[in-house]
Amino acid sequence: MSHHPDVSQAAPEAPHLDFEGTTPYEDYVQADVLTHLQQPRSDDPGEMVFLVTTQVMELWFTVIVHEWETASRALAADDLPTAMAALKRSTYELQSLNASWEPIAHLTPAQFNAYRAALGEGSGFQSAMYRRMEFLLGEKSSSMLVPHRGSPRVHAELEKALHEPSLYDEVLRLLARRGHAIPARDDLSQRYEGDPAVERAWQQIYSGDQDADLVRLGEALTEVAELVWRWRNDHLVATRRAMGAKTGTGGSAGVAWLEKRATKNVFPELWTARSHV
Repeated sequence: MSHHPDVSQAAPEAPHLDFEGTTPYEDYVQADVLTHLQQPRSDDPGEMVFLVTTQVMELWFTVIVHEWETASRALAADDLPTAMAALKRSTYELQSLNASWEPIAHLTPAQFNAYRAALGEGSGFQSAMYRRMEFLLGEKSSSMLVPHRGSPRVHAELEKALHEPSLYDEVLRLLARRGHAIPARDDLSQRYEGDPAVERAWQQIYSGDQDADLVRLGEALTEVAELVWRWRNDHLVATRRAMGAKTGTGGSAGVAWLEKRATKNVFPELWTARSHV
């Protein structure tokens, strides 16, 4: 009786291992650059965790800014499917961003103090990419450009973002084009504070057909807003655990500043309109 080898049992083809120079993976991902960006300034082993965690956060900020800019352009072009897809992706990315607090969220004051001096005047509020995230949410502030005056390219990018419509500005312009009575904003560089007319527009939208595209848009934005609120609260709790009520790094007000931020909702009328539906 003859035996024929079972094709399905054949050994899998070995991966190609011999490359001239760097690997295609390295060329694409730049892993060697990423894994050599950590330059600890103390001997404390926890500093490496802090460095990598904050660098990972910066990468998530970059992706989320990309998504929200994509959504903004799509909204301006009345392309809701593209905008919704970008907002949905950003919610998964925000969940991953928020999870990045975990490695440093349980520091005791002594553990944080072991490398806190290495930060010097460094503080998270100096992150240019995080500032672009905040600007896209409507949290505009010209004073937040000041720390970046020494970096012309970064300063120019932030100044451009300050004067451009935020993600929420583009949402409101879409509502206006759909016939809702939305007041025009004269100065886009100012923080968005909320408006009763916008609240009434969301009340009308949420009181209507629950399958309407504007209801789905409102819910996608609410999901983003909730995850931003959770990010701020996680930051607050992590800071409380690590340093109590001490002055924050870079001379910020620390917990007091974060507590104030944590009480604010982005896209405010999406929250207040719910009381009237």
